[in-house]
Amino acid sequence: MALRKYNPTSPARRFMTVPTFEEVTTNKPERSLLETNKKMAGRNSYGRITVRHRGGGNRTKYRIIDFKRTKDLVPATVKTIEYDPNRSANIALIQYEDGVKSYIIAPVGIKVGDTVVSGQGADIKPGNALMIQDIPVGTTIHNIELVPGRGAQLVRSAGGSAQLMAKEGKYAQVRLPSGEVRYVSMLCKATIGQVGNIDHENVSLGKAGRKRHMGWRPTVRGVVMNPNDHPHGGGEGKSPIGRPSPVTPWGKPALGLKTRSKKNATNKMIVKRRNAK
Repeated sequence: MALRKYNPTSPARRFMTVPTFEEVTTNKPERSLLETNKKMAGRNSYGRITVRHRGGGNRTKYRIIDFKRTKDLVPATVKTIEYDPNRSANIALIQYEDGVKSYIIAPVGIKVGDTVVSGQGADIKPGNALMIQDIPVGTTIHNIELVPGRGAQLVRSAGGSAQLMAKEGKYAQVRLPSGEVRYVSMLCKATIGQVGNIDHENVSLGKAGRKRHMGWRPTVRGVVMNPNDHPHGGGEGKSPIGRPSPVTPWGKPALGLKTRSKKNATNKMIVKRRNAK
């Protein structure tokens, strides 16, 4: 998907780029697959802010995505490619031969009229979902399950892709977009191909208002605050933070601190960390 640039008719237009939405074929989602999307503005069930800088934004509906692909060996035809306000990737509406409709993440190269299948024996082509044990080594995959039957949890954002590196007994080695190599059960399902909407990472918002439309409120730097508001605050002029390393507003280390527990049960599933030298 290409990007559209504007003439600098205003300060915001000077740097703004938007997707051309060439792949999108309709702006009318399937009503049977929509749910209300209640805004929480970063608050939990007690009404306390647990995620900062969220709030406002345009009203959206949630599209129910089929991350499990459990209708095995039933061919489905791609009806539309649609924009989804809840994720960076585009989605595809598919209709099975028995009339059931569902949404899937749209991979690169999928078009209206194509046929996708899930289950053992499906061809190795974009959009088809198979167990990892049935996928050849070296194949590019996305929408990867971590627990068989739970649904895809890995590699779902725009332009993402993983590679099946090796198979060893009950597990396969998968290299994730971050560079991490980890074990995944051979019984987990994955979808062939790379997630579409590759140019998403090149979009320049151009103005603060576009971020507000997405439900993000402003973030203020700690160094411009007063000492009573942030540990980085205070000082005359553009002063350093006065600490060995950056910290959060509550004094906890912000950069470089390892937050993954050394007792995490899934540590044994990681073959190579993403930041390994």
